[in-house]
Order: sequence, then C-alpha cells, then structure tokens
Amino acid sequence: MIDARVFDELAQTLGKLLPPGVSDMKNDFEQNAKSAMQSALGKLDLVSREEFDVQAQVLITTREKLKALEARIAALEEKG
Repeated sequence: MIDARVFDELAQTLGKLLPPGVSDMKNDFEQNAKSAMQSALGKLDLVSREEFDVQAQVLITTREKLKALEARIAALEEKG
C-alpha cells in the first residue's frame, strides 16, 4: 500500500494552496484532504509491488513452459 507519509505530504501541499484568510482552517482541511485521498485509493482494486512482482515471475515461468510445450508438440507432429 502507499506510505502514509505520501498522504501527509499531499495534504500539506494542498494546505499551502489555501488563501491566507482561511489559514485557521488549514489543519481541518489537511486532515479532510488526507482522509478523502485514503478513502478514494482504498476503494481501488490495487495490488502491492511484491504481489505484482510475484505474478510477473509466474507469468515468465508460464510462458517458458508454454514455449517448451509448443516445441514438443511441433516435434511430435513432424514425427507423426
């Protein structure tokens, strides 16, 4: 999942964009922005980098096996 510090940094950056007259609402705004971002990203169907890497390796292995099987089939068809 995304590091919580990313949400803090984004919320602070958005807070800096507020006009000076509403600086007293800055903390509330930052907290609400952080919560909204976490909620929105939490609803997405995402996988971790580790899970992605594992599945990528499974795919590579599967492709290698498929290529070997295709070669075996081609050799058998030539004999038959």
